[in-house]
Amino acid sequence: MLIDEVDIILKGGHGGAGKVSFRPGERSGPDGGNGGRGGDLYLNVTSDLFALNQFSKVKELQAENGEYAGGNLKFGKDGKDLEISLPLGTTLINKDTGDELELNDLNQKVLIAKGGLGGRGNADFKSSRNTTPMFAQKGLPGQELNLKVLLKLIADFGLIGLPNAGKSSLLNELTSAQAKVANYPFTTLEPNLGVLNSKVIADIPGLIEGASEGKGLGIKFLKHIEKVKLLLHCIDATSEDVVADYKVVRNELGNFSTKGGPSSGGNPKLLEKEEIILLTKSDLVNEEDLRLKIKDLKKFKKQVLPVSIHDYDSLEIFKKTLKS
Repeated sequence: MLIDEVDIILKGGHGGAGKVSFRPGERSGPDGGNGGRGGDLYLNVTSDLFALNQFSKVKELQAENGEYAGGNLKFGKDGKDLEISLPLGTTLINKDTGDELELNDLNQKVLIAKGGLGGRGNADFKSSRNTTPMFAQKGLPGQELNLKVLLKLIADFGLIGLPNAGKSSLLNELTSAQAKVANYPFTTLEPNLGVLNSKVIADIPGLIEGASEGKGLGIKFLKHIEKVKLLLHCIDATSEDVVADYKVVRNELGNFSTKGGPSSGGNPKLLEKEEIILLTKSDLVNEEDLRLKIKDLKKFKKQVLPVSIHDYDSLEIFKKTLKS
């Protein structure tokens, strides 16, 4: 199962405490060492979309704490840094400040939580006025961040449409993806990805009327098309009313945009994205019926392409369109 939204806490390591200690004998004096510094916590970026699954049970991660100091000026070791991999397209929202961080580059590495400083031992506090300091510092806590983590797929093309519009079948035919296909609604329960000529295609789970109100799978996956460059709106050519089918999905996109808003994941520009309408399963209708349906859909001033996974020529035309 793909986890694409989770609340987590990330912490830098706690600094180790300084030591109160004195040398024995005639040359007695403070010899308490300093505590080790807490480890830093870093984020790096991976192409593994399932990387957020590491938080399915563990919701809090912390870099290693610094070690406590010892006597005889023994300093504590610094804590080891911790590096966490998050998927490309992840957005981290600080729940306390509202600050956001986007991970959009596979070469990105971010210091997200600094480790705390180690405490100074009593030897550090010796002076001419205080030759026998009886105190040492405690180590400081590392930075702590309370975060909401959202994964928004970064894809070149996004397949959208009603359930059973043929999105997954088309993805499988065009790429090496192996998305589940069956003749019942909501076969696709999480986004699937495929690659065609180095371009990423995302198959977004189907919408139904009322999705923005929580019906069906709701709008859980709509955030995954916010970063998609081109929408491929799939409509079943065997449908009795292709115009109504088109309007249903567009209305739900608009409702998500209007009701969601930036604070809850909505994108006011979702309806403005470039879009191609694909009349899928075109081999199942006669030529005249197909021509009339294409004519009906062209009134939306979008490019309309009939396509079928059983029609080689239609697939080649579609591929060339994606290249242009």
